[in-house]
Amino acid sequence: MHRWLRLASGIDRVSVWTGRIVCWLTLAMVLLGAFNALARYFDRYTGLGLSSNLYLELQWYLFSLVFLLGAAYTLQRDRHVRVDVLYGRLSARGQAWINLLGTVLFLLPFCALMLWATWPFVMHSWELLEQSPDPGGLPRYPIKTAIPLAFLLLMLQGFAMLIRQVAVLRGASPDETGLLAHETGEAT
Repeated sequence: MHRWLRLASGIDRVSVWTGRIVCWLTLAMVLLGAFNALARYFDRYTGLGLSSNLYLELQWYLFSLVFLLGAAYTLQRDRHVRVDVLYGRLSARGQAWINLLGTVLFLLPFCALMLWATWPFVMHSWELLEQSPDPGGLPRYPIKTAIPLAFLLLMLQGFAMLIRQVAVLRGASPDETGLLAHETGEAT
């Protein structure tokens, strides 16, 4: 089981690394959004032409990357949305069962479906070297590649979660599996 937990910790490191990138992308998105707002305002009064479709699309791309690439990190940190009616009252073993079933029945199949469904869409975009229809816009194929990449990262994090839930069900404490490392700030 320790070998599997090391694998889960390796996946966690990828998610943490991705999460750190997302933090910087968020800062860039906010700064670019502020620039776009100011540029539109100044363009109205000065006619300098500071605003462009490139900046607007770049802001949209950054938002897409933050949303898509942040999902695995959010799952790794256990900060995803959960309807907690009974979950918080359950023992660690009961929570492990809910997490295991949710991962096996919903998360992993959904990620697999999204990988299967988006791959042809992304490949077609790369074949065309798809561009924005707007003047001065960005290429579309790189941002479309982020869709299956995000679901692959989320699926990997789902496997790490699955490994830890099985360990808890086999008698390990959540501390031993690294489940609680996000609460102490440790990178697992």
